[in-house]
Parts: sequence; C-alpha cells; structure tokens
Amino acid sequence: MRDLVAGMRYLGEGQRWVARHGRWWGFGLIPALIALVLYAGVLTALAIWSGDLAAWATPFADDWGSPWQQLLRGVFVALLLAGGLTLSVLTFTAVTLLIGDPFYESLSEQVEESQGYCPPGPDRPVWREIALALRDSVHVLLRAAGFGVLLFVLGFVPFLGQTVVPAIGFCVSGFFLTVELTAVAMQRRNVPVRARLRHLRGRKALAVGFGTPLVLLFLIPFLAVVLMPGAVAGATLLVRDLLPDSNGDGEGGDRGADEAAGRVEGAAPAGVGPLPASPVPPPAPHFPQPPRPQSGPGPSAGRPPAGW
Repeated sequence: MRDLVAGMRYLGEGQRWVARHGRWWGFGLIPALIALVLYAGVLTALAIWSGDLAAWATPFADDWGSPWQQLLRGVFVALLLAGGLTLSVLTFTAVTLLIGDPFYESLSEQVEESQGYCPPGPDRPVWREIALALRDSVHVLLRAAGFGVLLFVLGFVPFLGQTVVPAIGFCVSGFFLTVELTAVAMQRRNVPVRARLRHLRGRKALAVGFGTPLVLLFLIPFLAVVLMPGAVAGATLLVRDLLPDSNGDGEGGDRGADEAAGRVEGAAPAGVGPLPASPVPPPAPHFPQPPRPQSGPGPSAGRPPAGW
C-alpha cells in the first residue's frame, strides 16, 4: 500500500516540477503535439474511409437486403473506429516517446540535475538511441498485447468480465505505461528492457500507482498532451527511487555500498587515507630433525648420520 501511494506521489511531483519550470513544460509539449497531429490525421482518414473498408471487408453481404447489410456494416464501422481509438490510446505514449526522445532526454536530465546528480548516459549517437527505443517499445507492446488478449477472453466471463477484469486491465495498462515512461531514465543508466521489467515487477504497486491514474487521465481527449512532460519528470523521480545506487551514492552498485560501509577488503573508513598493505611474515626456518637412536647393537648405533 505504501508503494501504491508513493507511485501516485511521484506522478504529482512530476506535474509540480514542470509547473515550476514552465519553459521545460513547453519544451516537452512539442513531441506530444506532433504525435497528436499524426494520430488526428490517421483517425480522421479512418473515419472517412471506414464505410469503404467495411464494404471491402464484407463482400459476402453485397446481396443482403435492407436492413441487414447496413446493420452488419454499421457494426463493423463502429468496431473499426473503437479499435482504432483504443490502439491510439495504447500506442500514443510509445510513439510520443519515440518522436521526442531527444526532447525528453533533455527534460529528464534537467530533472535529475535539479535533484543533485545526473548519471552520465552511454555514449551513443541519436539514431542508435532511437533504434533502441523503438526495439524496446515493440518488446513492451507485444507483452502488453499478450495480456490484452487474455483479458479480452476473460471479459466474457459473467459478472467478473464486467467488474474485476476491467479493473485488472487498467492496472496492467498502468504497469506497462510506467515501463514506457521510465525508459528515458533507465536508458541513461544503460538498463536493458528485460532488466527494466524485472525491477518494476519487483515493485508492482509502485509502477501501478504511478501508471494507472495516467491511463485513466489519458482517456480524456488532449489531456495526454498536457500531462506528458510531467509524466516523464515523475517517471525520472521514480527511477531515482527504484535504482538508488545510480544516484551518485555509490560507485558501481554493490561495491559502492560495500565501500561506503568499509566492507571491501583494503578499503579505509571515510576520512582516512589508504591503509598500508599488511606485511607478509617470512616463512619459518626449517631445521632437520636428528634421527632417533637405534636401540639394537651394531656398528652404527649411536653414530650420527653423515653430514650432521
């Protein structure tokens, strides 16, 4: 429950950060506006040509009489538009992040610098960063689509399909939306997408608390554009909580923590210079032991061996 509330708090902190830095809020709006224009054009074209698409997809209904032909193709058009709208909601964030990778990278760096430390990112060209972002987005969307198919099937279960399944669906969408939004700060830390998913699965409530309110807010037209800069800022703050070892507190994960605690071999406590190396004691001298005297008579009895 604490992580759930913490996720909501990071969402609010991100929106407050961009509200205090209006220039960066306007800077972060540019990719979302570009994506909005693209999606508006695609959805408008889909609405205009939906009748022709319905006629093309249902040639078997050409000979049907009225009103069955109009009813079938009307249902097809409604499903087509609903599917296009749903797909646009699910992919808007990924496409916006893909378009605005340089914009949101700069915004995220500014957020981290305002918190005291920004880890240096990997030295890769912009085209390489965009290619990695596209690959990671496809990976996440395929996983989300798998859950979507499962939830769609479960939606036909009486009662549960109309109550529990939609709630689970919003939580699943919120989790994967958080995965997408944290990609900017995670890529700066050179965390691959599989490790990113593993970290967020370890704190599901934190990811769900951050992403689920955004999923619900993004259903309101144009609100996604306004909230995107703050969502990226909040996701950056969330990553700083999720991966504290990369915030300048240590040097390289567990080793940095061990050195801070003085547990690494040869490490000196804070404020003390390097400890001198412990001298290795020389090996003890070895002296040959005299043989025990023989008890019987003989010419060698009581005589020390040669070389004694």
